Amino acid sequence: MPTDFIHGLDYRMKKGSKGGYADYSTSSWARRERPLSDSEQAAIKQHGLFNLADFLPKKPTDVELKVMKEMFEASVDGEAYDMERWGQYFKPAGMSQNTGDPNKSTPKATPVASDDHDEPAPTPKAAPAPAPQAESTGGDSRAQDILAMIRNRQK
Repeated sequence: MPTDFIHGLDYRMKKGSKGGYADYSTSSWARRERPLSDSEQAAIKQHGLFNLADFLPKKPTDVELKVMKEMFEASVDGEAYDMERWGQYFKPAGMSQNTGDPNKSTPKATPVASDDHDEPAPTPKAAPAPAPQAESTGGDSRAQDILAMIRNRQK
């Protein structure tokens, strides 16, 4: 096993750049076995090892996945972000809507008072959404063909 403390191999991580993104494809395992040094073993005994699963982001719930799918379908249909429908689950940068527990927020989202309070914030953000569509409609018909194919698949 390359990760064995006594008969393991060193991993040489080399960070590069490809297309403007981090690229680690040139990283490799060392060719020679090397046991961990006494200081490395002492550090592991004192501090332990990291569980890399602890660094993963939280997985979306079934409700959040359903909302993501709904948001995607709406964006394919050319609809702008709707704070009333999705604000309790996801908030775009710059929006002042507080997110929270969707189960507790759902009943509060239906009264007219909270909707009136939330409407002024999305109005300026909704205006930029049609601009990219206008550019893509006038510019490239291939993008419109792709969108049409995606819409047809959904039906």
